[in-house]
Amino acid sequence: MKEKIAVLGPGSWGTALAMVLDENNHHVRLWGVEANQMDEINQQRTNKKFLPDTIISEGIEAYTDLAKAIDGVDYILFVVPTKAIRSVAQQVAALLDGKKKPIIIHASKGLEQVTHKRISTIIEEEIPSDLHQGVVVLSGPSHAEEVAKKDITTITAACAIEESAVSVQRIFTNHYFRVYTNTDIIGVELGAALKNIIAVGAGALHGLGYGDNAKAALMTRGLAEISRLGVAFGADPRTFIGLSGVGDIIVTGTSVHSRNWRAGNLIGKKVPLQEVLDNMGMVVEGVQTTKAAYELAQQQGIEMPITEAIYRVLYEDADVDQVIRDLMMRDHKAE
Repeated sequence: MKEKIAVLGPGSWGTALAMVLDENNHHVRLWGVEANQMDEINQQRTNKKFLPDTIISEGIEAYTDLAKAIDGVDYILFVVPTKAIRSVAQQVAALLDGKKKPIIIHASKGLEQVTHKRISTIIEEEIPSDLHQGVVVLSGPSHAEEVAKKDITTITAACAIEESAVSVQRIFTNHYFRVYTNTDIIGVELGAALKNIIAVGAGALHGLGYGDNAKAALMTRGLAEISRLGVAFGADPRTFIGLSGVGDIIVTGTSVHSRNWRAGNLIGKKVPLQEVLDNMGMVVEGVQTTKAAYELAQQQGIEMPITEAIYRVLYEDADVDQVIRDLMMRDHKAE
């Protein structure tokens, strides 16, 4: 069945997901605020800033008018940076009339600054439940560049309302893009957000010249502390050995496609953080998520030594070599 779907956020991931939906013969509207970018998509069928080697199907329509983009749609997919989620959700809520209740999906990865709230929580706070059919988290090991090339990808659709997760699974799944369902929305969201911290650290190790042993240690112990924080907030520990846990850490912590890994790599080469962020061209969610996760762990009394170490490098200008030595000389303990 052909569905009407609005994709909010024309970055690399939003564009790639729009392409999957178009491939599946749905009517796709891609919304963004930059008129030049939307004109480029409509007229040239390219999005050179975010997916420079990709031709965008004629079936995808680009909009700068949010009201037109979401009018009468069956699904609204948020793929905007975490810091923009609340404001965009407020705009969406003001435009929905409750006559047609879309399923809300989000594919963003992060925690809100100051409140430390998950993205689904923000959306639920801003869009009343009588205006939609549930909030579904779409997350897992995936690079937009590879999805755009139709490389094999598997991710998770998580929602407390299982029928909504199954519905999202149905509209996305095809021969190269496979979606599994999950009801552990807390675990899926926290795994998605916190793995970006570990990716920054893995990139930094590479920039410093460390090898595979060090990277494996970081990712494995990083997963342990992500799980520790997640379980404290009600997540199922099994979620973290799945796609949105270990799977996401592998893909984000080992690849040059990952902006978090690339940022960490430059930090390991002693490039100042602000210079890294200024030249990245896209949001590096792991930097802000490190701050949110560190503050959250401190408030809850949860031990997250790797997150704390990366926080010290990013926000306290600590020497990255000394931070690594401090981690290695922590008190002995059982795994």
